[in-house]
Amino acid sequence: MQSRHFQLTSYPEGLPTLDNFELVETELQSPGENEFLVQNEWLSVDPYMRGRMREGESYVKPFQIGKSMEGACVGKVVESRHPQYSEGDYVLGNQGWRDAWLSEGTGVMIVDPEAVPLQAYLSILGMTGMTAYVGLLKIGELKEGDRVFVSAASGAVGSIVCQIAKIHGCFVVGSAGSKQKIDWLKEKADIDAAFNYKEVDDVSARLKELAPEGIDLYFDNVGGDHLQAALDNLNDFGRIVSCGMISTYNDKSPQPGPDNLFKIISRRLRMQGFIVRDHDDIREEFQIRMTEWIQAGKMHWEETVTTGLEKTPQAFIDLFHGSKMGKAIVKVSE
Repeated sequence: MQSRHFQLTSYPEGLPTLDNFELVETELQSPGENEFLVQNEWLSVDPYMRGRMREGESYVKPFQIGKSMEGACVGKVVESRHPQYSEGDYVLGNQGWRDAWLSEGTGVMIVDPEAVPLQAYLSILGMTGMTAYVGLLKIGELKEGDRVFVSAASGAVGSIVCQIAKIHGCFVVGSAGSKQKIDWLKEKADIDAAFNYKEVDDVSARLKELAPEGIDLYFDNVGGDHLQAALDNLNDFGRIVSCGMISTYNDKSPQPGPDNLFKIISRRLRMQGFIVRDHDDIREEFQIRMTEWIQAGKMHWEETVTTGLEKTPQAFIDLFHGSKMGKAIVKVSE
């Protein structure tokens, strides 16, 4: 069958453009022994992918110019010669940015389309949800009653972080970039306070107004002035979970860091970054607990859906314009 996939034509300088991507058509062979063929239905686009669009050492290998790109995806097995995968099964894999792929089963998991909407395996029950779960509970060591600040709080990860913290009886403050997002955080995520960072001159001062008793934990998705504000307002022995720093992803040269880093020492703070794939040992625990919260009506999530494989690069670029709500996903076809 004919398959289409995206590859990079060049590494972006600054914000990616459509010229950095090329849609290529190739022919896929029929499955061989112990192989199966998957037709993708949903693809994920994520900020971390920007880090794979540059040369240099990182925690994950960069995309190669002229080679197929990768990303989380959910699809249907349409042909199989594998004993563990049958035609009609739905699977979660990492062969995104394309419409079809062959596999022998490595890194592939069968999912239940009846338990939740199929695309939820790319968001709340996928890497996004697990990132929030691992970061907040394992890395951040969340305690009941903590005072928590979340940047990019309406985003794919941040929105789930907010709700897990509320389930644990915490006071939660979030930042976001539009009135629509602030309203969602207050009405759906039910957090205690939220502010539009685009409408304040001093993030630190605004955070102090909303959390006058200080914060115990900061979940960082942004970096920059948000990290500086958190350092100003963290209580003694506070924790910083470094999940992402989207404010810097498209910088052509490194920006100066916060000028208040000494507070890490004076307030005996702990700051730790993490990579979610290092924590597969708690994946089953995450899936059980998150499913319970979903079924109990304690979790809400939003999706920004783009339809059409050919629109995947634009869906990715839009991540950096701050217009999306929740998880950005691509529906491969109508």
